[in-house]
Amino acid sequence: MRTRTSSVLTASLVLALAAGPLAAPAFAAPPSSPAAASTGHATDGTDGPDEKALRAALGVVPNQHATAALVRVGGTDGRWRGSAGVRDLAGGRPAHPNALFRAGSITKVVTAATVLRLAAQHRIDLDAPVQGYLPGLFTPDFEQPISVRRLLNHTSGIKPGAGLGESFAQVYERRFETLTPQEVAASAISKGPEFAPGEQQRYLNINYTILGLLIEKVTGRSYASEATRLVLRPAGMHHTYFPGTDPHIRGPHNRGYQTVERADGTVKLLDVTEWNHADRWAAGDMISTTADLERLLTKLFRGKIVPQPELEEMFTTPAGLPDATRSAGLEYKEVGGQVFWGKSGSRYGYSAVMGGTRDLSRTLVYSVNATDAKSAKRNPVIDAITTAALR
Repeated sequence: MRTRTSSVLTASLVLALAAGPLAAPAFAAPPSSPAAASTGHATDGTDGPDEKALRAALGVVPNQHATAALVRVGGTDGRWRGSAGVRDLAGGRPAHPNALFRAGSITKVVTAATVLRLAAQHRIDLDAPVQGYLPGLFTPDFEQPISVRRLLNHTSGIKPGAGLGESFAQVYERRFETLTPQEVAASAISKGPEFAPGEQQRYLNINYTILGLLIEKVTGRSYASEATRLVLRPAGMHHTYFPGTDPHIRGPHNRGYQTVERADGTVKLLDVTEWNHADRWAAGDMISTTADLERLLTKLFRGKIVPQPELEEMFTTPAGLPDATRSAGLEYKEVGGQVFWGKSGSRYGYSAVMGGTRDLSRTLVYSVNATDAKSAKRNPVIDAITTAALR
């Protein structure tokens, strides 16, 4: 499984914290975190999750890299649950262990599963051109047919769609505006193809935005209602939902923060909890919990949601592209001689992962309130959790 990582903050941030632009108590771990918030059976050996290492990984939270962390490790070798950090910097209460959070691109797992269930019902043909399902969307520039499968495994050749800005400052300023999925799709199609279908694998949200439109076209119902009916309910994900244009997280949650630099070179943490992510839609706007994602993972991998042979699509990378690591909704990575399948996701203030071995001998779900969640640089809190859980 490929974890989305965040940055190790620069020396200027460390100095700024030491100098005190952020109040020191904001990063003082509450007495009950994390040890009193951990439960379950684990080991300190090599046959299961290392409880000592997991406690150590969460023991540094909150710090400059993360304000809260929720972790669930499972499998046949044992399980472990833990939480650390604070609900918000102002109040300093311990992080809510069952908090809702923005799951980001883990939404794509649900979208892929919805499409594959419709394929199992013979309502969608994975080899059929999406142009036939969505007449009027594609321009004549798209001469070659793009199969539904090409959207699922990110080999469509469609360019990225429009956003609300290129920098954090730009998108933050417009965070309550609505950019519809239809507008995003139309903007992408207007650019013409980037490469021939199947020629490359390029991970882009636009593929799953168009899959969301496909689901609505085929069923005549909203994406949210169909994804809930076909995936969330069968998985028992009773706390997961799609917020649409609502910028709030409905229910108990730990607030998300983004590190930003002041004009004088010091930094501050900006609250980014409230945000309208309607443009991410079927590609990344789902709100969930670690328990719900663990239910999705286990039932999905056991074939309780997507039947065979459609489930194989989620464990099959595109033929002819030996470097491809992504399948329909998932991605694989080898760790310590084992192959893990899963999905990462991030929105500003929130980083998450859901994944495990195909036989479910080891699973990992986490939500980390990373302070630079959209950065490509590594986050030491996330690295420590992953290392301890997947050793």
